[in-house]
Amino acid sequence: MKTNIHPNWHNNTKVTCSCGNTFVTGSTLEEIQVDICNQCHPFFTNEMKFVDQQGRVDRFKKQMEQAQQKKQKTQQKLEEKKLNQQAKQEKPLTYQEILREKQSQIRKDKKAN
Repeated sequence: MKTNIHPNWHNNTKVTCSCGNTFVTGSTLEEIQVDICNQCHPFFTNEMKFVDQQGRVDRFKKQMEQAQQKKQKTQQKLEEKKLNQQAKQEKPLTYQEILREKQSQIRKDKKAN
């Protein structure tokens, strides 16, 4: 076996919870900070409490709002595009535009055959 590849083991590692509870265990670290321990975890205390240390719910709500805004913007753009297309279709085509359309149809027909 290789020597000096394993981390140092500390038998008296102090673990400190955000609720103030401390206890000693073994670890490769000398001190450990935790958010929840057995003294404050809802499973062990039989108390319902909401723990959101990192703002996950707020971030999710913010993302949902941004997605809704983006969806509304894209719908507005699509509506504007449809209106523009309808406005273009209402104008009579020029002779040049008619010829271009016919040429493109002929090319498509040749490719299909």
